Amino acid sequence: MEAKTPKQSLTVLTDLVLPGDTNYLDNLFGGELLARMDRACSIAARRHSRRIVVTASVNHVAFSKAVPMGSVVTIEAKASRAFKSSMEIYVDVWIEDLASRSRTKVNEGIYTFVAVDEKGKPVAVPQIIPETDLEKERYEGALRRKELSLVLAGKLNPNEATALKALFK
Repeated sequence: MEAKTPKQSLTVLTDLVLPGDTNYLDNLFGGELLARMDRACSIAARRHSRRIVVTASVNHVAFSKAVPMGSVVTIEAKASRAFKSSMEIYVDVWIEDLASRSRTKVNEGIYTFVAVDEKGKPVAVPQIIPETDLEKERYEGALRRKELSLVLAGKLNPNEATALKALFK
């Protein structure tokens, strides 16, 4: 029987910003938001891989708007691409105005997780087949982001970064 690529599911965490979560300006601490994002991404990575996962890196986080005390925060995380044992997880953060039911995007980030066995050794993960336009855009970008990260870390020769080089041709 052929193994099927799992249907990508969106992990959604919704929470309230309470006074103990805020700074002197009554906005959510950035570190608190990062922790919430990491939890959502961890769940998304585990759902995709069906394995124990560990955070390998936080590749990009953009704090676009402050998150005021009392806000309802919704964090949406989804695997955007899988490599051998690592997965890129893209996360979007929204706040909701409960009176109007309107949502505003306030943050986004890209995390990398590695699937491991019970001894912490990396294990293979299922590949992803993107379906929507957004999934396809994030999937394609994931390879360029991975190559750039490896080049900057000195683990990949820039001449071998084919997806990155294609941007400049």
